[in-house]
Amino acid sequence: MRKRTKSREAALKILYQIEITQDPYEKAQQIYWENNPADSEIREFADQLVSGVIQHRDPIDQWIVKCADNWDITRMAAVDKNILRLASYELLYAEEIPPKVAINEAVELAKKYGDTESSKFVNGILDKIHKEHKK
Repeated sequence: MRKRTKSREAALKILYQIEITQDPYEKAQQIYWENNPADSEIREFADQLVSGVIQHRDPIDQWIVKCADNWDITRMAAVDKNILRLASYELLYAEEIPPKVAINEAVELAKKYGDTESSKFVNGILDKIHKEHKK
């Protein structure tokens, strides 16, 4: 598995932990890395992603709500919601990451951690966010 893929997976797990436990970012991050040691390159990119999502969470959630037809963000599965937040951060704020890569990585995370329809759900919303943001 590529280092950036491992970083995205770690970022998702940290974001999920924050969502479930309501722990502050720093505490969730510390607990995760204590239990899941990784090399500095993986940690650095994962931490960058998580802090970006935390920093821009409100506008990211607004984009998700805008592009998720007939879906209330509070009713989305925590895994799907955090995959969407992670990839939306990459689409909206991480210009060095190609949109196709961000979407594909998110779909793969949804296949691995979501339910049977998660990958289609994630792909559809992220595709809309990407197209709307380009306008």
